[in-house]
Amino acid sequence: MASEKQIQEWVDEAEAGYDVDELKRRGRGRPGRGAEPMQVVAVRLTAEELAALDAIAERDQISRSEAIRRALADFAA
Repeated sequence: MASEKQIQEWVDEAEAGYDVDELKRRGRGRPGRGAEPMQVVAVRLTAEELAALDAIAERDQISRSEAIRRALADFAA
């Protein structure tokens, strides 16, 4: 949940106006990972599996998704 301070900062920023050219340069959405489109795949994990995944992701300072992608790449190698 956003704090009152953060909300006020957003309000101040909006009232000051935005640099449209800068916003256009940023692009939209997440950066791509390659030339091919990606698919979202749902996977069910037990609490223990999820805890292990989170521990690995935190240790390596990566997202859950990246940890899963690395595990799959190692498995497929």
